[in-house]
Amino acid sequence: MSEHGSPVPGGARANPHEAEGGLVVVKLGGSTIAAQEHVIDQVAELARRRPVVVVHGGGARVTVWLERLGVPTRFEDGLRVTDEPALEVTAAVLRGAANVELVAALRARGCDAVGVSGVDGGLLAGRRLRGKGLVATVTGVRPAFARMLIDAGHVPVVAPLALDEQGVVCNVNADDAAAGLAHGLGARALVLLTDVDGVQGADGGRIESMTPDDAATLISDGIIGGGMIPKVRAAIRGLSSPGTRAVIADGSDPEALRRALEDRGFGTRIVAPASDAGHGTGGAVPPGQAAAAEGAA
Repeated sequence: MSEHGSPVPGGARANPHEAEGGLVVVKLGGSTIAAQEHVIDQVAELARRRPVVVVHGGGARVTVWLERLGVPTRFEDGLRVTDEPALEVTAAVLRGAANVELVAALRARGCDAVGVSGVDGGLLAGRRLRGKGLVATVTGVRPAFARMLIDAGHVPVVAPLALDEQGVVCNVNADDAAAGLAHGLGARALVLLTDVDGVQGADGGRIESMTPDDAATLISDGIIGGGMIPKVRAAIRGLSSPGTRAVIADGSDPEALRRALEDRGFGTRIVAPASDAGHGTGGAVPPGQAAAAEGAA
């Protein structure tokens, strides 16, 4: 019996991370389920053919609840500055309403989804971002926990929370969380669904494909700017080995997930050549401690 296998006829076990092209990590937005029905349908269908991990956002819903409860909030560099009252609401929305609704929607489609946060099982370890309060960037992944769920045939649906170095729960950008999981689990593909059709070049047109070096040059030249910079950097961090790819694409397209994986004319692909691949698939991360492996997110 393989440590990372799934049942196949005759008692043998196949590695689910190699099935039908390998593991896919999909980052969904935090909008309502009704607005993402088409993508949820595609996630459920994809999960019948290959292992999938879903990461979801929820920033807009968090803002609504903070305003409803009278909790002040502000943003710096595109990230919500999160104090203890704001984190309490953020965790309740992400791990509660947003996660539960998405899990229920997937299970209604025959997908064996299991809701977790990055805190559960010490899945995500983070480092606090200076000046942002209880906000962290992912520095390590405990892959054994996620693989246990995947190998049992489940689809982990991950709310973007993590433990910092002192074991304190922190908010994490969903793209950052998805990138950390993609790298740490050795995913073959990372799909970041957003509200634009990929990355724009100097002429304003969509860039079809680029390498991490290309992306770095475009950022330094000011061609990639604003909120696309952290998304592109997250995509690069998600690359785990030669040939792995990250796709930034428009989640509103009716065939968004299928096209992101199959249609080179959709979104922007960032592909890891041998010299720019990640540094392995990560190791176990004790709760509250950052992984030693550099580049896990």
